[in-house]
Amino acid sequence: MTDAAPTPPFPASLSPSRASDFMTCPLLFRFRSIDRLPEEPSVAAVRGTLVHRALETLFDLPASERTVDAASGLVTRAFREMEKQEPEAADTMRPGPGEEPVLDVAGLLDAYFALEDPRRLEPHARELAVSAQIEESFEVRGFIDRVDRSPDGLIRIVDYKTGRSPGPGYESKAMFQMRFYALAWWRMTGDVPRLLQLMYLGNGEVLRYEPDEDELSSTQRKVLALRDAISRAADTGAFDPSPSRLCDWCSHRAVCPAWDGTPPPLPERSDWPTSSTWRPEPAPD
Repeated sequence: MTDAAPTPPFPASLSPSRASDFMTCPLLFRFRSIDRLPEEPSVAAVRGTLVHRALETLFDLPASERTVDAASGLVTRAFREMEKQEPEAADTMRPGPGEEPVLDVAGLLDAYFALEDPRRLEPHARELAVSAQIEESFEVRGFIDRVDRSPDGLIRIVDYKTGRSPGPGYESKAMFQMRFYALAWWRMTGDVPRLLQLMYLGNGEVLRYEPDEDELSSTQRKVLALRDAISRAADTGAFDPSPSRLCDWCSHRAVCPAWDGTPPPLPERSDWPTSSTWRPEPAPD
């Protein structure tokens, strides 16, 4: 009789989105990362995706053609592509079945162009997938909206947000995602990014932060501690709900015990996603 194969460590990788899920509500993490329950696309999330796609492809144009009108046209093009590839998501932008979409992105694009002039930028990378092993059998992963490199090699990591900037006292939580990206970049390249920049198009504000090695080492310890907490929950099956005001926007209240729902049975451990299939998703808003 042969010994059973050891249970692989879980999670084998972690993205900022899934890390945020667990910190917000362990049960939400389970629903999204293990059960893979479907979620209704929201207008805000779809609009954010369209603006992200437009700002990514804007830099494919010659510098002189990077205008607000051009960006608006790219949003429309992104929507037409979404209609073909993700029709359910595209339908959220229609007031009613069969009606013309209401994309409502003019204010977001105006805010972006007020914050920077894309005609003067040539990004080093856009929508860049990053991954780095920070411990045996464990990686951090993510997608960076934009990486800029100065003539003398300094790195700026940029992320677009189509919502509003956080209120006083919440900036550190918002910047966790950026420190996560900076950690991955540092472990991949050996270089600490000079600047992390969050651009909030909902109200035209910019949040900037200059990390250093000590802070990124601290971020790594926090991520590893978070991974250990997820592993303990995985071993016990105890992904508990954490009710908050964010529940009002959750797609899973019907199966959440905090709202008198019953979660589906936890899938067999062998059916849980692995590092090769469990991919992080960008957070559009």
